[in-house]
Amino acid sequence: MRAHSILTRRLLASTAPALLLIGLAAGPARTDPMIGDVMNSYGLAGGVETPTAEMLPDATLGGTVSYNKAARRHDVVFQLHPRLTTVLRYSRVEGINDHNELGHLWDRSFDLRFQFLDEDGWRPAMAVGLQDFLGTGIYSGEYIVATNTITPRLRASLGVGWGTLAGDPRLIKVGDTGGKPNVDEWFRGKARPFGSVTWQATDKLRLVAEYSNDKYLVRNVFPNGRIEEIPQGDGEPGSKLNLGAYYTFSPSYQVGLYTIGGDMFGAQFSFALNPRNAPFPSGLEKAPAPVKPRPAPSADPEGWSGAWSADPTAQPAIQTALAGALKDEGQILESMSLSGNRAEVRIRNTRYIQQSEAVGRTARLMTRALPPSVETLVITSNTDGMATSSVVLKRSDVERLENTEAGRIASASQLVDADPRPGDLVTTPGLFPRFRWNLAPYLEIGLFDPQDPLRYETGAQLKASYEIMPGLIVSGTVRQRAFGSMEQRGPGIPAWLNGGERGDHYTPEEYVSDPANEYYQACSTCSSIPRVRSDTRMYTGNDSPTIPELTLAWYAQPTEAVYSRVTVGLLERAYGGVSGELLWKPANSPLALGAEINRVRKRDFEDVFAFRDYEVTTGHVSAYYEFANGFTAQLDVGKYLAGDKGATFTLTREFANGWRVGAFATKTDLSDEEFGEGSFDKGITISIPVSWAMGTPSRDRAGSTLRSLSRDGGARVNVDGRLYDKVRDAQSVKLYQGWGRFWR
Repeated sequence: MRAHSILTRRLLASTAPALLLIGLAAGPARTDPMIGDVMNSYGLAGGVETPTAEMLPDATLGGTVSYNKAARRHDVVFQLHPRLTTVLRYSRVEGINDHNELGHLWDRSFDLRFQFLDEDGWRPAMAVGLQDFLGTGIYSGEYIVATNTITPRLRASLGVGWGTLAGDPRLIKVGDTGGKPNVDEWFRGKARPFGSVTWQATDKLRLVAEYSNDKYLVRNVFPNGRIEEIPQGDGEPGSKLNLGAYYTFSPSYQVGLYTIGGDMFGAQFSFALNPRNAPFPSGLEKAPAPVKPRPAPSADPEGWSGAWSADPTAQPAIQTALAGALKDEGQILESMSLSGNRAEVRIRNTRYIQQSEAVGRTARLMTRALPPSVETLVITSNTDGMATSSVVLKRSDVERLENTEAGRIASASQLVDADPRPGDLVTTPGLFPRFRWNLAPYLEIGLFDPQDPLRYETGAQLKASYEIMPGLIVSGTVRQRAFGSMEQRGPGIPAWLNGGERGDHYTPEEYVSDPANEYYQACSTCSSIPRVRSDTRMYTGNDSPTIPELTLAWYAQPTEAVYSRVTVGLLERAYGGVSGELLWKPANSPLALGAEINRVRKRDFEDVFAFRDYEVTTGHVSAYYEFANGFTAQLDVGKYLAGDKGATFTLTREFANGWRVGAFATKTDLSDEEFGEGSFDKGITISIPVSWAMGTPSRDRAGSTLRSLSRDGGARVNVDGRLYDKVRDAQSVKLYQGWGRFWR
């Protein structure tokens, strides 16, 4: 019976969150939930510190920095679904020592909140939440809360909480690796009420009063059973009443001042960005050329007859004119076929974040360049020598539907797999070889190191590529550091090798002097793990030029729905070798299947062209599924850089304007002890198109991956140019998600 209980809890911990997220991705959204106007110190819509049943506007990506004598919290919040809020938190908890003996503890935690009931008249909105369910447990607690609008300017919330929210902090096992769902403790122990009232005093000022049971206490339990209670900051507040004032000085920014118990004061700053609220909603790109209606047959009988197609000079002249017009629109006309009633163009989109906008502008220009007898227009999207899809249109539909909604031309068009090797295509002269380069500043940021929470490096970066022929590309990056706080440092020395003390690091000289240091052993009985990522800082702090990447890549398309990639060279900052990939992705399928294999060797820390001794073969099989509402689920199963085997699950949400926010988790056959702190790899990915912020069209992106820890388990090679993201832009789900820009 006991074994069955443990198994049940483990299944709940591993599958319940994933099933909830997949269910939200697959199911249609209901009406908009109750929206909150105040972000609390934990980064969610709420009171001062207590939760409410409110949500943020769907797709909001925001953050909060909150400071008081007990803690400094840094929260990243994302409204993953209209009814599901997620928060990643990195907190400095005052008064708590860890192995670094700094007088404070840096703690990572993760929250979920789900609103399961709408407000309807006097019936309140209701939500359930898990607070700090993947961290060490300092803030661990669960709650059920109801919120009701009393008057247009007054809202009240009442809930019941467990754990920290009930003043009953969970026991934290000293030496535990953490990072696992604490399912055994959910909604257990003492339960106590909490509540808050929010009054909108003016259009921009909101005042909050709340009742809280938090005692600001950490309870550690040692292996011998001894329990130690440690106060956060000055410990328990003088009363359970908290007060706050929050001023919103623009739709995206808010500042707040608050007092906890009347004897502890704090301040916070919050921001909230939303993909749907761009600084330049209409964009700053120039208007496209209008569709040119064909003349009546009587006005151009030769053009309508198709006799012009017998003239050998006709296609070169038309192709030259169309290539020039497309170039002005940021498109490259790679090849073209032309007959009396059909024209196909193969374009490479270099400007627009949504492929549908490139297709729409190309269709307009084809009506202006082609003789009137050409009725069938085929626009094939190319990327790195691969034809990813063809949109087939009737010219008469383009003429008829130009000033209607984009959905009508979508219904009149056809999306098909592109023939990879048609015999009648004529390549546009002078395109290849093609050289491109870009010189710009770079900024690299390192986060979540307890001894150095924010590190940075900036300098100049030269990126260049030389496309020898379609699909065969040499590319590379050279960096020159200017200044920054990122310095070369060896990884941490395992405590059992360091007299039981944690926190000490190898010097760079110590680390390279003994090859045995490049294997991590978490305990005297644990297996040795190759240091494939935990020594990443050995690659930083170089004052001489570095080459993060230098590769030769070959992209090909064996069949209509199968794509291939082979990349050789310096694949990333830490590894070089050979990477091969195959992807099956029909143009009209939401499902894709892939396989990748890499043979890599670890690069030297100083010499950009030298290698170290560690060599490994890694490989994964992958499945991708695109839901119709912007969610994409990805499952990768295989062998990782440290030789461990397991799987990575990723869920990403993408919006019509190109924003992407995702979360991933990896579990391999390494035990929790072998993996180390955090138990398994997990993180958040953010990618924002430059066009969203600048207003001008561009395919460039700014993005980052936020990991609470850099560990060796579950690590993959960072290969640029993986096939799935290259192929999917012009295929069914992604293409039609942005179809509203067809007539843009």
